[in-house]
Amino acid sequence: MTTLNQPSTAFTRSLASSSRAVKVTAVVFGSLLIAAASQIEVPFFPVPMTMQTFAVLLVGLLFGSRLGAAAVLAYLAEAAVGLPVLSGGDALVSLLVKPATTGYLVGFVGAAFVAGLIAERTAGRIWGTVAAAVAGEVVLMTLGVAFLAWLIGAESAVTYGFVPFILGDVLKIVLAVAVARGVGRLSLPTAL
Repeated sequence: MTTLNQPSTAFTRSLASSSRAVKVTAVVFGSLLIAAASQIEVPFFPVPMTMQTFAVLLVGLLFGSRLGAAAVLAYLAEAAVGLPVLSGGDALVSLLVKPATTGYLVGFVGAAFVAGLIAERTAGRIWGTVAAAVAGEVVLMTLGVAFLAWLIGAESAVTYGFVPFILGDVLKIVLAVAVARGVGRLSLPTAL
């Protein structure tokens, strides 16, 4: 039986009990997964639709709260040093010119942490995984739309930064839950 603070899936448990080198490798891999997902883009204005949400939620669900948030922070650090990891191959300096996505990027950290935390506390049950992904998405959209509202007004932020993304985000939640449930059954080799 899983306790409240024990990681929820076989994958998460094996990652949590792995060496520091494996955890660092997982964080880097998670950041690269998010970077790759950001390149799958449908141009929208003022915020592009990407697969980043899927990758952020998946990393949170599989890695847990701390390592999931660390992977997102590593992704943002890659962008901060000038690597072209944001959507469209941009680096973090591009936010000075087009700041509309800033709130969503900050929301990624909270989304991964919250999704991971709830997944950890619901013992890998399907309802818990779904609740974790939905809660992560709520955190992400709340922060993203709030910052966008500060830039362009609340009504425009909802019109352009929330409504067009509803269906796509529901599909990304379903995909993240399905992949997390499948991968979650796997364990890392104990030799790592």
